[in-house]
Amino acid sequence: MAEYIYQKMEWPHFKWDNGGIIDLLGEVRNMQGRILGRMESLGFALKREAFIDTMTLEVLKSSEIEGEMLSLEQVRSSVARRLGIEIADPVESERDVDGIVDMMIDAVENYQLPMTKERLFAWHSSLFPAGRSRLSRIITGGWRKDLKGPMQVVSGVIGKETIHFQAPAASVVDREMERFIKWFNREDNNEYIIRSAVAHLWFVTVHPFEDGNGRIARALAEMLLARSDKSNLRFYSMSARIRTERKEYYRVLEKTQKGGLDITEWLLWYLNCLLNALGSTESVLGKVLYKAEFWRNNSDKSLNERQRSMLNVLLEGFEGKLTTSKWAKINKCSSDTALRDIQDLIAKGILNKDELPGGRSTNYILNYQAGGHTGCKHLVI
Repeated sequence: MAEYIYQKMEWPHFKWDNGGIIDLLGEVRNMQGRILGRMESLGFALKREAFIDTMTLEVLKSSEIEGEMLSLEQVRSSVARRLGIEIADPVESERDVDGIVDMMIDAVENYQLPMTKERLFAWHSSLFPAGRSRLSRIITGGWRKDLKGPMQVVSGVIGKETIHFQAPAASVVDREMERFIKWFNREDNNEYIIRSAVAHLWFVTVHPFEDGNGRIARALAEMLLARSDKSNLRFYSMSARIRTERKEYYRVLEKTQKGGLDITEWLLWYLNCLLNALGSTESVLGKVLYKAEFWRNNSDKSLNERQRSMLNVLLEGFEGKLTTSKWAKINKCSSDTALRDIQDLIAKGILNKDELPGGRSTNYILNYQAGGHTGCKHLVI
């Protein structure tokens, strides 16, 4: 008896109940249109800034789903560099960070280009630039060979593992991927939103690489969502929502892979997840619009380059307390110059002094509120 869907005679001819998903699909379409319409009202610079925030979130959360914790500062800096956009206080990024950023930006910015085996190999090589997954050497830029036995998804301690899924044999991967790529590039009557869900499921079921299959599957899904939006700018992160619903994601995925070719339940979960992802976009837009409004309302104030740089640091979410020494270090100026910059911002009403009872330090907070957001990043002198 066939245990997995790829062992069914009718594989990979997926089917689903259109009547069961039509209302939810309509909600997703409606929300998608509202988000895109709102973004169209923004200028080019604000769109790019929102794209940086969204892409940073997508890369971070797609990696977290697989247990990989990346540096937010490195990811954001890498995304900005690849888009040719200057941001406040950029940092150097590691090769593996640049690799996943390269893959995601290629998927989204070049969403109209056809998928090829060579492109997938390039993505995989980008994910593992040193040819290693953690401490293990793996095949990069090529399909898995199963040299150590069947490809399995397992959990639990050694000797008491639970096998959640066993992928097709390596000997059939090339044939399976040829069929997948042909389908991916072919136009059909199904919406790109539905195709995105199918591509995600299909790819992780074939599991063509030794590692990185989940991240590449999500990149492929993002590529099809970009085709749905007809835009190479992303304003919502599916991976961020999947990360929040990680346990349910794996539960539904495993259940579907061990079921029949009717994937209605998977589509319902995917569409609900996408709807929640679209709803979460408000926080990204709120941050971008808050920053834009701040600069618009302070456009009449004369500020030097150091002050503009540090205010952008605060507006972009600087963590912790900023001291005069940090101000001086970031701007490559003396502590006296940093103090004069801060005092000038107080005089212009941009910063407020906040005396803390019993404290030896004087704190300063951003004197600005807009749309329910409060600028409350502290500067410690």
